Amino acid sequence: MSFKTVGRKLLRSSKWQSVNTTNVKRRCFSAGIAAEASVSRPELPAFDYEPKPYNGPLADEVFQKRKKYLGPSLFHYYQKPLNIVEGKMQYLFDENGKRYLDAFAGIVTVSCGHCHPEVLNAIIEQSKLLQHATTIYLHHAIADFAEALASKMPGNLKVVYFVNSGTEANELAMMMARLYSGNLGIIALRNAYHGGSSNTIGLTALNTWKYPIPQGEIHHVINPNPYRGVFGSDASRYAEEVQDHIDHGSPGKVAGFIAETIQGVGGAVELAPGYLKLVYDIVRKAGGVCIADEVQTGFGRTGSHYWGFETQGVIPDIVTMAKGIGNGLPLGAVVTTPEIASVMAQKIQFNTFGGNPVCSAGGLAVLKVIDAEKRQEHCAKVGSHLVERLRVLQQTHDIIGDVRGRGLMVGIELVSDRTKKTPAKAETAILFEKLRELGVLVGKGGLHGNVFRIKPPMCFNKDDADFLVDALDYAMSKL
Repeated sequence: MSFKTVGRKLLRSSKWQSVNTTNVKRRCFSAGIAAEASVSRPELPAFDYEPKPYNGPLADEVFQKRKKYLGPSLFHYYQKPLNIVEGKMQYLFDENGKRYLDAFAGIVTVSCGHCHPEVLNAIIEQSKLLQHATTIYLHHAIADFAEALASKMPGNLKVVYFVNSGTEANELAMMMARLYSGNLGIIALRNAYHGGSSNTIGLTALNTWKYPIPQGEIHHVINPNPYRGVFGSDASRYAEEVQDHIDHGSPGKVAGFIAETIQGVGGAVELAPGYLKLVYDIVRKAGGVCIADEVQTGFGRTGSHYWGFETQGVIPDIVTMAKGIGNGLPLGAVVTTPEIASVMAQKIQFNTFGGNPVCSAGGLAVLKVIDAEKRQEHCAKVGSHLVERLRVLQQTHDIIGDVRGRGLMVGIELVSDRTKKTPAKAETAILFEKLRELGVLVGKGGLHGNVFRIKPPMCFNKDDADFLVDALDYAMSKL
């Protein structure tokens, strides 16, 4: 509990209405000291690994070179950028050998763990034999990987296209939807993020990521955000707005609808329960196909299900994925039905690096590790423990407005006023730096950057979760 919170509660108490300000300040100060004294500085869990000595260029030199030769649109975390030089499972190491708990997994990309031995071995062994040969020749790696991936999909989602990123996957999905439906308009959600190319930037609905260029036939509907949304958790009212938009903002027909089940960049916002089932019916009646963006939610991260869309009880027509599929490899995929895939045979559809032998071997190893190490079940158990502890912490610190998500895809929204839900932008920045000092690296999200994104490698364990919550408690007690 912060010093300010103690003070507010004392001042609201009728018992203290008659005492003078000096006494109130004295009592507040004493209570604040007691609250801070009860929270000791947490220590990183033990980890049996010694990083290799680093003799490369230091942070200042790297930063200067980056500013000189890389684009000015690049941004970095922290006032003093970290020079990360090594990673092992759920931990990262800087140039000085300091260890950090990676609670953001390279922006939700490292699924199995940094430098996981099984994944590394598959990549190295394939690299020794053949690094690159496009699909104009046969190679077993891409076929084996496609078979394994298709086996994870429900329904008739059995045709796989490999690409190099989530942006590419969503680009291809948009084209498929338009070709198959014969329509142009695609519906996306406000607060969504689907990529940064000239087409997918149209789907993205956060002004911080959008350049002032034409976004094409893209329509953004109200976001079914249970915490901030105008209809709360009422999925039916949000769905009615989609129907209203089709009736009044389109020719009555659409090419498709795309959504993340838990919005990533938007701040770990899980859609209102039952929303996708209602909207999928509406979109299909309007001639469109339904696209699930699983770039961040896929591969068991949500714990309860292998795919995020399964939490809403639906089967999409097209599924896009990337990030965790490769544990850091530049790899993405689109999976669809044979019927929809057939429209792509009208012309030549080709991707030079999509499904190359090295990425396919690594991707197949990722699927095997997730199964062998029971990572979905692990995410469910550790994620439930983490969320439970965070909700207890929420009762102590007024700055925590909302704790949400499932599995190891969790968001903590920070507010300066719980009633008004005012984004605590300044406080978030302070806490962000403090967590780094304590050895915890988290992500930030939401339009105002006031949501901590907790999305670690899926080997993150209960001890790590406890340390993260204790670090948050300690940092918040110092505000």
